[in-house]
Amino acid sequence: MEYLYEYGLFLAQAITLVAAILLVISGIVAISQRHKMDQHGHIEIRKLNEKYRHTSDVIRHTVNAPDAYKAAMKARRKAEKAEQKAARKRAKSGKEQPETERKRLYVLDFDGDIKASATEHLREEISAVLPEIRPGDEILLRLESPGGLVHSYGLASSQLRRITDAEVPLTVAVDKVAASGGYMMACVGQRIISAPFAVIGSIGVLAQIPNFHRLLQKHDIDFELLTAGEYKRTLTLFGENTDKGREKFVEDLETTHTLFKTFIGENRPALDVEKVATGEIWYGRDALEVGLVDELQTSDAFVQQQLKDKDVFEVRFVQKKHWQEKLGLAAESAIERAVLKLWQHNRGPHA
Repeated sequence: MEYLYEYGLFLAQAITLVAAILLVISGIVAISQRHKMDQHGHIEIRKLNEKYRHTSDVIRHTVNAPDAYKAAMKARRKAEKAEQKAARKRAKSGKEQPETERKRLYVLDFDGDIKASATEHLREEISAVLPEIRPGDEILLRLESPGGLVHSYGLASSQLRRITDAEVPLTVAVDKVAASGGYMMACVGQRIISAPFAVIGSIGVLAQIPNFHRLLQKHDIDFELLTAGEYKRTLTLFGENTDKGREKFVEDLETTHTLFKTFIGENRPALDVEKVATGEIWYGRDALEVGLVDELQTSDAFVQQQLKDKDVFEVRFVQKKHWQEKLGLAAESAIERAVLKLWQHNRGPHA
């Protein structure tokens, strides 16, 4: 009986595992089809003034005596009421509208991968913010990216150009890294701030490709590549590469590098581009010396400086998850639990 019980338990777990795998496969297929659908999502906005105020209140409540905390809160509420009353008085006199008294800082984030996938979200965020910009408002982009595909980061940089073309002050903050395509984006900002040890630069172009031609020859495998156009393919994975093809490939890299340098020069005319466009990287302090950044400061310090005089809003586009994607994630979790349970059972006393 014990054997039958163990066998039944194992069979039930195996069926659960197979069913979960099938669910994952169906979820993956559905997600792959999602790219053919319209992108759906929504803008989320959070007022950072309230976030930091709440944090301060929690600390004050903890570290101060109850009477001192109550007195401080009472004094703050009194000051706020006085300011609101003064604002209404100015509004009645026609001198100033309360709504326009404080300027705004909009905070956007870009976390870059090799394909600059976050560009889609950045596009939506910029499209949402630009119509609401008033004179004196600014935008801060918190940028983190080691770079990637030229055309992808070119598009991301063009999205940022929409801000500067609208004559809206744009500050780019780099806390960790803005290299290669990441720096291409950063240089669009009128001002770049950087943490002291952030990685900046890498203004160069890289391409690498393996070649399996000799391996195929060794095993008597023929490979044919048919093209129309002398330079339709310069270097290949499986064909025999030629010196002429290599020369053309390097020529294309140099052309791309020249475009890269020209773009940076247009956006940072005071920078000695030839001096820094060597593919090297600089840490924040050294980047400041060569002119790649304008100031050493973290994004957190910059935001907190603005809280006193500006209303600071964090804006992000949130992608809506379709039911297929949620199903795939749930199935993946179910598989992990089933595999773990099966492993634990097989490792038990009866193993």
